[in-house]
Amino acid sequence: MEEFDSVIIGSGVGGLGTAICLARAGQKVLVLEQHYVPGGWSHSFTLKGQRFSPGVHYVGLLDEGQSTNKLYRGLGIANDMVFFRMNKNAFEHCLIGDKTFDFPAGIDNLKETLSAHFPSEKKNINEYLTLVERVSYELQLIPKLKGWWQKITVPFRTKHFGKFALFPLKKVIGWHIKNPMLKAVLNIQCGDHGLSPNRACFPVHCSVMSHYFDGGFYPMGGGGGIVKAMTNGIKRHGGEVRVEQNVKKIIIENNKAIGVQLENGHQIFAKNIISNADPSITYLKLIGKEYLSNSLLKKLQKTKYSVTSLILFLTLDLDVTRYGIDSGNMWVMKDENDDANFEDLMSDTIADGDSFPALFMSCTTLKDPPSFNGRYHNFEIVTYVNYEHIPNFSDTEDYHNEEYIAFKEKVTEKFMNNVEKIIPDAKKHVIQAELGTPKTNEFYINSTNGNVYGTEKTLNQVGPFSFKNKSEIENLHLCGACTLSHGVTGATYSGIAAAASILKCTSDDLIIEDADQKIRIYDAEDKSTWPDWVHTKRTDKIRKFV
Repeated sequence: MEEFDSVIIGSGVGGLGTAICLARAGQKVLVLEQHYVPGGWSHSFTLKGQRFSPGVHYVGLLDEGQSTNKLYRGLGIANDMVFFRMNKNAFEHCLIGDKTFDFPAGIDNLKETLSAHFPSEKKNINEYLTLVERVSYELQLIPKLKGWWQKITVPFRTKHFGKFALFPLKKVIGWHIKNPMLKAVLNIQCGDHGLSPNRACFPVHCSVMSHYFDGGFYPMGGGGGIVKAMTNGIKRHGGEVRVEQNVKKIIIENNKAIGVQLENGHQIFAKNIISNADPSITYLKLIGKEYLSNSLLKKLQKTKYSVTSLILFLTLDLDVTRYGIDSGNMWVMKDENDDANFEDLMSDTIADGDSFPALFMSCTTLKDPPSFNGRYHNFEIVTYVNYEHIPNFSDTEDYHNEEYIAFKEKVTEKFMNNVEKIIPDAKKHVIQAELGTPKTNEFYINSTNGNVYGTEKTLNQVGPFSFKNKSEIENLHLCGACTLSHGVTGATYSGIAAAASILKCTSDDLIIEDADQKIRIYDAEDKSTWPDWVHTKRTDKIRKFV
């Protein structure tokens, strides 16, 4: 019989964040992951020697003194991390119809750039982006307010949040911006929460936008670079991470979680069970309705999960920089009608048509220079779909039949038509084009309906309405994108919050300042900023390939 202080189900960054904090506090910690590599949506993998990351495409607020930098330093893992600053003049490229708009790093630079495109909206641009910044700041401030005086003055301290929090993004931006194309540009990052403007919660969108106001950063090694730093941190403090460990159920006795049982029947006991799986899998599959209250069952029944995705992992034997491709992300929409384009994506005609009305495209070999072998460039191309409209390829667990293969071929061709609008003749230079579907997401990530952002980030499912870290079952805690927040940093903070609940302290207590911790940041577009070892790593990769 194995016994631990804490067992964590799932190794997404939320679970890994919990594990670091608990192990550092002296607990005997075990992380169990059903996939053959840790990381959840943040993992990386290789196809024919080329590395891809399905879920990590950029991180924000990483400069010295900013919150993500403080987070990784505070977890004691910053020294194991290297990031590359994406094109600071255009870390986001918005390709809408035949027009291109760039997002530069720095909110003042963004105001200036957009005002140059839309001079008649200059005043509105300034007011709207200032509002976004203020709402995001006030949203982060609310949980930090302590004491009678601070709490009683909340309405004054968070007046912008209070005024606009209950309205969808479409309504708020409509009050400030008139030009339809400008609205589409400012709403382009809806892809980072997966909701169209008419359904998106305005404070959530503000949080996403402000996270990237100072630019985007990409980890060396892709998402796996973050995961490796986190798993190394767990191991340094005596914790353990096991892969290919499929948890079948959480063992409950007298309304108390006491352990887990694996698929092979092996049981592991612990004082605390922390689930990084989403709530439906945690409560309905791993625990069972008989142990749940009526109120929790009703909440689970009403819970809606975010969009699912189609992801094309593409390798081209081509110098893509000739076509203007750089380290910046590309958001592509056929026109400025963002709500209509999103509705089109959610329709039941997934494999039909020549191209997708909207997608995200990113060249990882330009964002992560050491990964480039001197010839092949790798892309991750993502669009969203409604899980209910994915064909039911098989009644058995193995869905890899002829119908599924034909579906993937149609979708891949559709993606490639989009790509050729940006990189002409790309189809002639394909080394590999592998498609990940919602079925892939379910298999490798084990997320309900293959969702990419946890619960849908509508007003009734965020903030006080999200799932709590501490569950109604004693000794059972939750973390991940369905609790505190989504995204790489949001999910990591959720893990810290879960650990704080167990250790009976605050999250701030677990982010420990260490002057010896420092993230190394270099400029993806400027070779002169790279240290010798980066040049050597890149040269070695090119030599091995040649």
